[in-house]
Amino acid sequence: MIWNIPNILTTLRLIAAPLVAVMFLYFTRPYADIFAVVLFVGAAITDWFDGYLARAWGQQTKLGTMLDPIADKAMVVIALMVIIGFSSWSPWLVLPATMILFREVFVSGLREFLGDTAGTLKVTQLAKWKTTLQMVAIAVLFSQGVFEHYFGMSVWGMDDDIVVAILNGDQPDVQGLGWKLAGADWSGRIGLWLLWGAAALTLITGWDYFRKATPYLKG
Repeated sequence: MIWNIPNILTTLRLIAAPLVAVMFLYFTRPYADIFAVVLFVGAAITDWFDGYLARAWGQQTKLGTMLDPIADKAMVVIALMVIIGFSSWSPWLVLPATMILFREVFVSGLREFLGDTAGTLKVTQLAKWKTTLQMVAIAVLFSQGVFEHYFGMSVWGMDDDIVVAILNGDQPDVQGLGWKLAGADWSGRIGLWLLWGAAALTLITGWDYFRKATPYLKG
């Protein structure tokens, strides 16, 4: 059947991609961030399950083969768009995101140009690791918004001197300001490091695909 469980999971992941952005239209933060994290992580998990089940059950179809990379790209592109839109447009975030988006468009264009010979650009193991790293990085960056906004809610109405005193340990940290601020800081740092790592793999795999396509581009 075309609509087997692996294909249904892939389709649900494709539908979840725009819903990540919709969360920020209909919910206030930090609830939008929480829903986006849950939705994105859940969709990312299906990325492993649908491929595993398709191979284990012998249910690999042309529909699934077509939808799977589209769903992956939609998840990554839309999530990066949302993260950048709600960030301070830091060049350290925009630059790796730009490299990732450029590569996805470039490789999609190559596959479209190659047409029947697009099988030359089969997904490699390194490309799968690239996608995994991208999704982990995005999930961590989404979690930063959760920490930031719970910290902001906790210090709402507090005098700045009191906040400083609590963070310095001069007053008891009843509301957990320390771990909330540390969570925001470290999730931002780790997410950014992972995103740069994903960007590096993105460029490497993009060059590999271009090299494989070069014989078909001559003339």
